[in-house]
Amino acid sequence: MRYTLRQLEYFIAAGETGSITLASERVHISQPSISTAISHLERELGVQLFVRHHAQGLSLTAIGQNMLAEAKRLIEQAEGMYSLASEASTQVRGQINVGCVVTLAPLVMPELAHSFEAAYPGTRLHQVSYDQESLIAALRRAEVDIAVCYDLHLPGEIDFLPLASMPPQAWVGETHPLARQPATTLEELAPLPYILLDLPGSREYFLAMFMKEGLTPNITARSAHQEIVRTMVANGYGYSLANVRPRSDMALDGRRLMRLRIAGDVPALRLGLATLANFRKSRLVDAFQSHCQSFISDSYIPGMAALSTERRVLRSV
Repeated sequence: MRYTLRQLEYFIAAGETGSITLASERVHISQPSISTAISHLERELGVQLFVRHHAQGLSLTAIGQNMLAEAKRLIEQAEGMYSLASEASTQVRGQINVGCVVTLAPLVMPELAHSFEAAYPGTRLHQVSYDQESLIAALRRAEVDIAVCYDLHLPGEIDFLPLASMPPQAWVGETHPLARQPATTLEELAPLPYILLDLPGSREYFLAMFMKEGLTPNITARSAHQEIVRTMVANGYGYSLANVRPRSDMALDGRRLMRLRIAGDVPALRLGLATLANFRKSRLVDAFQSHCQSFISDSYIPGMAALSTERRVLRSV
């Protein structure tokens, strides 16, 4: 065999992203290395795996699609050898595939992944991010071993281990009429322009909060991208609701946001870990779960402002 598992991983990354650039970002290797690995595989196997589109990425050929599925099976089998060895010893090794809700991923995963790999040097954490519904689907298809998500619309075949409570809050810009208040209510917010975070699961959760109070929010804009919502709010287009608490109060364009506590009986989400109920956890998954339990709590969530500190700040406004 004159190709390596590493070359197969680069091919998989390019095939799944449809881009040398995105594949390079996913596996943290240079673009020329990705291109070289693909060219080597094509020469070695005697087939064309991709159609190259100038400035528009890559498309898998028919044989490339078949090869992609086979390459993924080979990588899974190779990683399985580490898992088998880990089960037979006290050492935790191998790759763990972790999914994360897209709104949490940029805040939670960098520090969590780094700390886990530092604690278990023989491991590698491969992460993907989806909306809540797509993440549960990925668990069902065994594309991820464990998911960092919310206790939101979880089906019966999913086990959930809660780690921290995340109550909703309102985001407003500095010049918003409510910006200097320490708290607000859904009744006060309902008639005001609302920028909805339009993601499956999240969308229904936020709208249900108003529905429970017999209110109809004034949705004037929506986006599936959290940073777009934050930037629109910071620029005065309206308010939004969120459960995440980024440490930075700045939108990407440098404008400031204010966070307001929502008074009243509003349901908090729980941040935690989801796994398939009928799937036996490997030692690697157990290690990651235990690491998360020791790393994430109501007192500390990676990338987020502490809830207790935020409450003190809000009361002092």
